[in-house]
Amino acid sequence: MSAPGNDGATRGSRGARLFVGSLAFLGIALFALPLVGLFLRAPWSELASLLASSAVHDALRLSLVSSFSALALSVVLGLPIALWLASGSSALRRAARLVVLLPIVLPPVVGGIALLLAYGRSGILGAPLESWLGIALPFTTAGTVVAAAYLGLPFFVLSAEAGLRTLDRRYLELAATLGAGPARRFFTVTLPLVAPSLGAGGLLCWARSLGEFCATQTFAGNLEGTTRTMPLACGVAMERDPALAICLSLILASISLLVLYVLHRRLELAR
Repeated sequence: MSAPGNDGATRGSRGARLFVGSLAFLGIALFALPLVGLFLRAPWSELASLLASSAVHDALRLSLVSSFSALALSVVLGLPIALWLASGSSALRRAARLVVLLPIVLPPVVGGIALLLAYGRSGILGAPLESWLGIALPFTTAGTVVAAAYLGLPFFVLSAEAGLRTLDRRYLELAATLGAGPARRFFTVTLPLVAPSLGAGGLLCWARSLGEFCATQTFAGNLEGTTRTMPLACGVAMERDPALAICLSLILASISLLVLYVLHRRLELAR
């Protein structure tokens, strides 16, 4: 026979679990219901016809071009940044890390305005680029790439630096004793060891670039066939054709879920 005190503690423990479970259920429902609504309200019978228009094809093409180009630019610029940040902890590196990672928490519209002030036709670098080289980024497809890379590159740097900081340096030291030079150590030891971190960072960078909306609209505009990516086309369709907007949202949501699933599988395999 259990003591009265133990019975009270058991009831209190069950009550606490029930309370926490109820809050968890409500929290999950808060995120799940919008997705359920999206899938339930999608005009499945009209999906093929709605997505067959040239405007949708152009938006999809621009989204793929800008997101993959932004990913390539992020890898080319982000990997050296991550290598430098991971190689020390000086005040300069800490300040640089804040600058590079700021777009993660910066409101996208602020990022778009900042891009205009830096790379616009009257910007700090934009004006010399246009007057000397005839290169103008705003309202061009290249502008969508710059905006997407600005918002996506920090995710790649964050993941790449984390992988580099957890790298077991003993492998590099062993390769050095065997006669491998810096370049060979980098390509045959460092890159293979941090490949999972680079892959996760690249996937997050690409997904963020694909879904970029506000900074792209502010910096590159919303020109059909030139800068109107899928998220921008979705915003326009919401005013003109809500059914099309739901279809485009469904595609972007499905891609996002796929990205999360791949990341989750990577994390499971890395354990």
